[in-house]
Amino acid sequence: MPIVPLPRWRELSSWGVWLVVVLVMLLSPWRARLAVRLPAPAACSTPVVQRPVAIEVWQSPTDAWPWFGPRLRARWQAAWRPVRAWLTAVRAWLALLARLWSCRTLAEVIAVLTRRSVARYLGALPVLYLLLEQLRVRPIINRYCPTESPVDHGTVTVVLVLNRLVAPRPLYRVMDWLAQTVLGDSLGVPVAKFNDDRLGRTLDALAVHAQAIWQDIASQALVRYQIDLSVLFYDLTALVLTGDYPDSDLADYGFAHNTPSDKQKLKLGLLATADGGLPCVFQPWSGRTADKATVQQNMQALRALLKRHAWDTQQVLVVGDSANLNSQLALAYTDQHLKYLAGLPLVEKVHRALALAPTERELYCHPLTDDHGPTGYWGLLCAVPFTHQGRTVVHQGLVVLSGPMRTALRRTRAQQCHALFGALRAVQAKIGQKRYRSVTEVQRRAETQLRRSPVGQLVRVEAAGTPDGQVTLRWWVDRAALAEAMRADGRYLLVTNDFNLTPARMLALYRDKDAVEKRFRVFKQDLRVRPLFVHSDERVRAMLLVNLIALLAYSLLERQAQQHGLCLTARRLLERLSTIHVVEVEAWDGSRTRRVSEISPAQRRVLTVLLRGVCGPTALPAPDPVAWLVAHCPSPAGPMTIGPPRPAVG
Repeated sequence: MPIVPLPRWRELSSWGVWLVVVLVMLLSPWRARLAVRLPAPAACSTPVVQRPVAIEVWQSPTDAWPWFGPRLRARWQAAWRPVRAWLTAVRAWLALLARLWSCRTLAEVIAVLTRRSVARYLGALPVLYLLLEQLRVRPIINRYCPTESPVDHGTVTVVLVLNRLVAPRPLYRVMDWLAQTVLGDSLGVPVAKFNDDRLGRTLDALAVHAQAIWQDIASQALVRYQIDLSVLFYDLTALVLTGDYPDSDLADYGFAHNTPSDKQKLKLGLLATADGGLPCVFQPWSGRTADKATVQQNMQALRALLKRHAWDTQQVLVVGDSANLNSQLALAYTDQHLKYLAGLPLVEKVHRALALAPTERELYCHPLTDDHGPTGYWGLLCAVPFTHQGRTVVHQGLVVLSGPMRTALRRTRAQQCHALFGALRAVQAKIGQKRYRSVTEVQRRAETQLRRSPVGQLVRVEAAGTPDGQVTLRWWVDRAALAEAMRADGRYLLVTNDFNLTPARMLALYRDKDAVEKRFRVFKQDLRVRPLFVHSDERVRAMLLVNLIALLAYSLLERQAQQHGLCLTARRLLERLSTIHVVEVEAWDGSRTRRVSEISPAQRRVLTVLLRGVCGPTALPAPDPVAWLVAHCPSPAGPMTIGPPRPAVG
């Protein structure tokens, strides 16, 4: 059979295949196994059996050919590198096409094309950041605390304040929180820069100028948002400290309401406005400091604040509780030309006599509220004298009878009497047992129960012996003492040096003083100022500054929202926006896109109200709040898109 020659193209292709095989064999690294005999140690006296040691050496195929020198090898590798990259890309694309071929739905196609999808928290961060920009927090801090670091102290402080408002974390966890938000891209600073060491250095820098920084930031808020300073509330709170504070001047043991006496604490004096409850003056104190010892320094700080804003001291009224007034402080208010309204503790006899002088019938003739029932208030004006170091002033007083307070006190007294009678019956049941056999022993046991009870002074006990040698115990209520105690139920004395205040206005202002107490509650619970994870006075002062800036922003957000018709607390506003996220999607070709999650109509309304409140109705950054939200989340990935709106419910 004759041999048919192959076509020319098949012959060339066959030779080409064999050429590729030879090149692959030549260029593939090969492994040589060498047997090396190591020399015996010179110091060894005993003979050592030398065994060959096998060493595997990986060599390039070009090393075995002398004519394939380093220069030619470098050229070959440079030429082969793009080919290898192209082959890798082709293999990846073929694998992607194979996966796409197996997809049956559009969702599966999108999942195959997506290489990475990350959701970052957005929430109300743009609004809060804009509010801090309005207060000029960043430039003010940078002016007092300049630095050559690429991350300035103002930026670090803004991050700490936003963390306090959104999700309070210890310093060592702030960086982890920051990585989950859009702030890293928006600030243009790597998240790794915000480690706890850098945060600590910022706190050290803030502590030196804490009061000056606070005064400038508070002044920005008072001026920009036209806060009314005519009525201010002053109060103190105690912050319990955990850990060791060996050289601290602030951490100390002392008395404070609703705090354990065996825990170190510091006290914080705060002056807040009646208009929105904005903090305007603060001062940390040692835990051992008495409340009345802080009032005069607060007066000086208040006068400095009023002087800065050109306010007359006669136009401002300071409202405080009964822990902030005595005869010395009443004279100090007069000397400082400041008006005040405060409760007066009935410590001096003359003041207690004034509070008990009016009868209930006389008080019922002067109602202070429209409710004349058990929940009503009644009051009668009087003159209250104060004497200190030979000086005497007379201020206006108001004897107040509180129906709710009287009801609560009498209900508590009845419960305490019931408990005391039960303890006395227990003593009576033990008569005849050991240590309860004589009249003296039973009398002593009964009087011990009286001393332990808050109402023991209202009850009398008597142990007596019967002719047959038995011991009896009887007790009764001292009606005169009970009548005297009931006469004082629900009564307290308000004092002011503003003689233009009416009784109803005095009561209304004094009842409104819980605005600063509500701010303390936000300070401790929502902003979580405690526990403090810093252990030096400087950093404690700096952390208090950061938390107070956050409290100022919190109060402003709430005030502006309520003024624009959204009567919700700031915490509820932040919760409404907490579901807004930015979703960043990276495809297999390296392209990226970002989009804002779906925004409900309720969230859109909240954003509109907050932006109008922060920027003003005529200075809204964009007609559409969502468009503004997108514009304030810059990203190198390009413009973001907005998720489809949800249908309105109800």
